[in-house]
Amino acid sequence: MSFAWIDSFPMLSETMNGKRLAYLDSAATALKPLPVVAAMSDYLLKHTSNVHRGIYRLSEENTSAYEVVRDQVAEFIHAPARESVIFTKGTTDAINAVASSWGRTHLKSGDEILITDLEHHANIVPWQMIAEATGAKVVSVPLTADYQIDLHAFHKLLTPKTKMLAMTMVSNTLGVIVPVQEMISAAKKHGVTVLLDAAQAAPHFEINVQALGCDFLVFSGHKVFGPNGVGVLWGKKELLEAMPPYQGGGNMISTVSIETGTTWNKLPEKFEAGTPVIAEVLGFGAALKFVKAVGWKEIEAQDHVLKTAATEALLNIPGVKIFGEKAHKVATFGFEVAGIHPQDLGSVLDKEGVAIRTGHHCTQPLMARCGVTAMARASFGPYNTLTVIQQLTSAIEKARRLFL
Repeated sequence: MSFAWIDSFPMLSETMNGKRLAYLDSAATALKPLPVVAAMSDYLLKHTSNVHRGIYRLSEENTSAYEVVRDQVAEFIHAPARESVIFTKGTTDAINAVASSWGRTHLKSGDEILITDLEHHANIVPWQMIAEATGAKVVSVPLTADYQIDLHAFHKLLTPKTKMLAMTMVSNTLGVIVPVQEMISAAKKHGVTVLLDAAQAAPHFEINVQALGCDFLVFSGHKVFGPNGVGVLWGKKELLEAMPPYQGGGNMISTVSIETGTTWNKLPEKFEAGTPVIAEVLGFGAALKFVKAVGWKEIEAQDHVLKTAATEALLNIPGVKIFGEKAHKVATFGFEVAGIHPQDLGSVLDKEGVAIRTGHHCTQPLMARCGVTAMARASFGPYNTLTVIQQLTSAIEKARRLFL
């Protein structure tokens, strides 16, 4: 580790239940570096005003700063046009926008929406809802025995009925990296529209929407060291321009008349109804600036070190099973300890200062494929250290002594 992470993340020096905090829930939300807090605090304490349409200096300055973040997002995902970057409340909101807007205008009875067994509920339920409304059908790609996408089954499931392929890039539960490039290439040969859920990919490796060839990409700011409440929907410009608005209100209109109706604003405003979360967008921009300063080489190298060390350490504990152990993955581990319920394990780890998540992780179909109703999950951020892995394994050993 060459970057001084602890200097930027005060929480790394905190304690929990009297023990040094080992924060291993980054897949749920990442810790926030000081520049993010500073950017939000500066706006709230010194520069509060609304953005867009204000002609006074404070509003104009905030509007400029707000729109700079849109440029940062475009650079972050290598988008060809800033107008195609839509600010949303997060990944879930972005997927719902595509399902509602694109789905209602493109799907009909008999069409199929292809997802995978790795999906978060946020990339399942909106498609089920739109399928019910349009008569379309949701079909899921199964997994192999080692919890990777069954590509043979995927290619068989791609048919003339398939209109949308909506898939995660990285499993939030197992950390498994999906071979999206191969899947997108195959989908495009069938004329299928593709949405990528990059919520778990964005913190771990660089994303290039042009190289990927997807039609939509979504992710959340709080997974990338930014604040909650802000996310991104990126779409190909021609698709977004043809789609009706997802929500109505201020900012997304061009003209409003009781007698003749309403006309829509241009992109990106057409999909950004209402007053935005300004402090959060500015904090998001600070997070993206932070990632750029650290560099993907450092972030990806640290993830590899943590993944390798944690895998070895966990498998050295009797009774530990890592789901998707041999898969191509990031440093996120869905695991179980034989004879100990995940909730009991999480409670013991909490007393030892180790913060993990237990339950179904909003992936109940995946739990069914794994043959469990719940599992433990330890998800690492690049700010974690090898010492944290030792703290995790020591706490698991203590749980084994208590319950077995």
